[in-house]
Amino acid sequence: MIELKNISYSYHKEKEIIKDLNINIRAGECILFCGKSGCGKTTIGRIINNLIPQFYENGYMSGDVWIDNQNTKNIEMYELSKWMGTVFQNPKTQFFHTNSNAEIVFGLENSGMEPETIRNRYDEAIKELNIEKLTDRNMFSMSGGEKQIIAFASVYAMNPKIYILDEPTANIDKKAILKIEEIIKKLKKMGHTVIIFEHRLYFLRDVVDRVFYVEKGVVDKEFSTDAFFNLDDKIRMNMGLRSLKIPSLKKFDHGYRNNRLLEIRNLSCQYGNKTIFKNLNLSVNAGDIVGIVGDNGVGKTTLVRCIAGLHTESKGTIQLDHETLNRKKRQNISSMVMQDVNYQLFKDSALEECCLGNNCTQKESDVVLRKLDLNDFKELHPMVLSGGQKQRLVIANAVLSDKKILIFDEPTSGLDYFGMIAVSKQLKKLSEKGHYIFLVSHDVEFINEVCTKIYELKNEPN
Repeated sequence: MIELKNISYSYHKEKEIIKDLNINIRAGECILFCGKSGCGKTTIGRIINNLIPQFYENGYMSGDVWIDNQNTKNIEMYELSKWMGTVFQNPKTQFFHTNSNAEIVFGLENSGMEPETIRNRYDEAIKELNIEKLTDRNMFSMSGGEKQIIAFASVYAMNPKIYILDEPTANIDKKAILKIEEIIKKLKKMGHTVIIFEHRLYFLRDVVDRVFYVEKGVVDKEFSTDAFFNLDDKIRMNMGLRSLKIPSLKKFDHGYRNNRLLEIRNLSCQYGNKTIFKNLNLSVNAGDIVGIVGDNGVGKTTLVRCIAGLHTESKGTIQLDHETLNRKKRQNISSMVMQDVNYQLFKDSALEECCLGNNCTQKESDVVLRKLDLNDFKELHPMVLSGGQKQRLVIANAVLSDKKILIFDEPTSGLDYFGMIAVSKQLKKLSEKGHYIFLVSHDVEFINEVCTKIYELKNEPN
């Protein structure tokens, strides 16, 4: 079905990302590529779907990709798109519309399908994915997880032979992950080929047929499903892999106790006429690392944006040491790592990005970059980094900001085990210094590792 023969690739002449890759993927297989952040997983996906070299024209590639006995060098992208659908690591990069319905059917319309076929495919996707609540929505009003589900739905509606899923569960909640697992099982039964690039692994135990472990651009190991999911924990962690078992949220104590207090009282937020949440109350001591949890679209990001002064509350107050903080004051004392870190990258090198807006020395920057395993990349442009490396770079900037309130929105979406532990250590150090830290995440493994207390945000009853 898919054959990669002697593939090597570099985005720049001086550094080879993929080295002499030879892989055969059979029709109907579900394949997992895993490995440390920056190992080349996303690049392999781009080679398979022909974005490399068709879109990334300035790179250097050798070797051939064969699909159904055809060399992709001889296939036009629009023809290949009829066989293959990709859900990207950052779903926003594949959106064309502001309305969710239009986005789901965009590929169908673009391929010239009959209106009746489009309607049937749309209805089937909505029903199978159980996403009625996401229909006819403004894309800008959706959470990151909801956008990810829409991206999946747009590919699912196309019904391609081959699915390429790059971090498909990065920002979605447990219910949505289980739904994605069910859909992948169904796709396999229908004979589709599914290729997954993931850091979050536990949900794939009953899904994948083979696992390729990638290290520094080389497939270092190939595993059967049983062999992979029965790896010893110590071996798994040394490989930089996340948990292979379903993590359960541990019981939390009530965090730190001291005289410094951030108090949120009767807080309500709206978007237009829609109430996102109301009468929310939360007390946070200096040094607390508060995990904000809840389903996709419940308002977690809206809450932390309000705390940071980026969204105006419709009611209530936020006080620090009994002083009421207006939006401007909250902005001055807050630093926020957003869900999509691409919005926060501005400079020409990782080192410059690390220092942007911060009163820190190069020595201090070098220490944090080293702790987050970014020191070797500090002279590179931020946009050539992997998703996980970009994530850690923006986290490094927040760590060096020394702001009283630090907010991290899904900070581990592209991180391997080592990256998760490195970020955890940085947050714990900030906790010891008495910062107020808020963490929005669906990553139970990370929450268990770093948080001192949790707050669950729930949907308001109708």
